[in-house]
Amino acid sequence: MADIDAKTTLELEAAAYRRLVAHLRERTDVQNIDLMNLAGFCRNCLARWVQEAADERSVALSKEEARELVYGMPYAEWQERHQTEASPDAKAAFAASDAHKHT
Repeated sequence: MADIDAKTTLELEAAAYRRLVAHLRERTDVQNIDLMNLAGFCRNCLARWVQEAADERSVALSKEEARELVYGMPYAEWQERHQTEASPDAKAAFAASDAHKHT
């Protein structure tokens, strides 16, 4: 691995996070249950990780505020605009996996 200092590593990680969030905001056709079934995490998981990182640093950040950082809008608004009913197959796959234990 290249000799990269801690500040640059942090900047690269932050840039990758911003790109991931932008990608997830653009791909509103991909539902959270699909992400959970395929990757074991979803937008809500990402928001929870942001909230946990804030908690570790004694930064006040509510669940809804963390979700808004990830979704780019209030979660309820995103649900209204983009969330669709999960297919029976997607629901069955989710129920059969361990993914539901992490939400």
